[in-house]
Amino acid sequence: MGARQAAPHDWRNSSRSGPHSSCVEVGRVGDGAAVRDTEDRSLGYFTTTSAQWQAFAQWQTFLHAVKTDRFS
Repeated sequence: MGARQAAPHDWRNSSRSGPHSSCVEVGRVGDGAAVRDTEDRSLGYFTTTSAQWQAFAQWQTFLHAVKTDRFS
């Protein structure tokens, strides 16, 4: 049986969340991140490693650059 992981903490809303929009929250867990739905927190959360979270952030930066036509 593996070691038990600490519960996520320091949850914060996405910077793209509006006061009445469905979005996600991100929390700290170990050296990675946890993500959950703000509409139904009872569904739980999924976790990522630090490397996975950094790769996701880089992908989001790339998509934003494409959407804002920075490669023209």
